[in-house]
Amino acid sequence: MFLPQVKSKVNEDISILIKLDNYSFNFICECGDASDLTVKECQNTEAIFISHTHIDHFINFDFILRHQIGIGRRIIICGPEGITQQVQSKIKGYQWNLIEENSITYEIREIKKDGRIEIAEINPPYWEIVRLENKYPDTLYKHERFTVDFVILDHKTDSIAYLFKEGDTVKIDINKSKFKGGKWVRELKTAYEQGNETALIKIEDKDYQATELFYMLETKKGDSLGVIMDHAANEANHEKIQKLFQDCNQTFIECFYKAEDKEFAAQNFHSYSEKSAKIMKTCNVKTATPVHFSRKYKEEEVKVLLEEFYTHLK
Repeated sequence: MFLPQVKSKVNEDISILIKLDNYSFNFICECGDASDLTVKECQNTEAIFISHTHIDHFINFDFILRHQIGIGRRIIICGPEGITQQVQSKIKGYQWNLIEENSITYEIREIKKDGRIEIAEINPPYWEIVRLENKYPDTLYKHERFTVDFVILDHKTDSIAYLFKEGDTVKIDINKSKFKGGKWVRELKTAYEQGNETALIKIEDKDYQATELFYMLETKKGDSLGVIMDHAANEANHEKIQKLFQDCNQTFIECFYKAEDKEFAAQNFHSYSEKSAKIMKTCNVKTATPVHFSRKYKEEEVKVLLEEFYTHLK
């Protein structure tokens, strides 16, 4: 299960921390101000996902970098075309004459405009770009418990929306039977996953056909989490969003403007309360959370924006 937390305050640039239940490390989406992001959370990060590198989504990378230097691990950074050079440029803005070579490695996965994924790494002290072979060109990120897919949206620049999706799991309720646990449980699950109804499962020295035991099993659907940042509220973007995020369990979606400011939204290739809510409703998202509001809005205006969003979500 994904356990997301917005680490930026309402009047700050957006940043979202994603944790997994029963897992020590975490993941960061967007590098906005995020004054609630702790040093430990930065150090425990396995991967960073950036939608685009406008300043309000990338400004806080330096803070994260500051606390990751010295952890001696590989950190993956995913982002749009140009992200490799931009990460290197940020890092090279500092002097590194006292750093050890193995203090950290950044692996950067750059999503090209045609959807290809190019991989490179940079290491101290010189931070030169070293191109790597992409052994899994169809997968942006694969964890033992989930994968991350993406779609490229139009924000007058590429803006990457990310879908975190757990794999489905097979659960067994032994209490439905007279048997005790044993290695047969794994064998039965394997037969179920492979659709092998005739597999023989030995329990207490007796053979059973797998199909006789399937009544104890059920498939538990994996969790899903979407992070949909800056995008124009137009039909082309909405078609892409609907294709990837249909029936998503939970999403965070940008709502930069109130409905009365939709002309500003169109001019600046942003979404607004009504449109963000409607596309989430169309996608049948279970829990949709509006984030990333224009800093020109005062507290009362943000409340109006939120009311508009949840009204149109119904």
